[in-house]
Amino acid sequence: MQVTEEDGGRLNAFAKEPRMEVIEDQSSRSKSSRLMIIVGGALVVALMAVTVAIS
Repeated sequence: MQVTEEDGGRLNAFAKEPRMEVIEDQSSRSKSSRLMIIVGGALVVALMAVTVAIS
């Protein structure tokens, strides 16, 4: 950790940050992410239908 001294003699410790990594661009929508969006949408619609049925 990097430690600096502030006014008044107080010490301030900074954590060591990890190095940044550049992630290569892949296809914008893979099959698994498309499936998750469809399943999530179906779940939202189902929950809304249950809410309407209950009320």
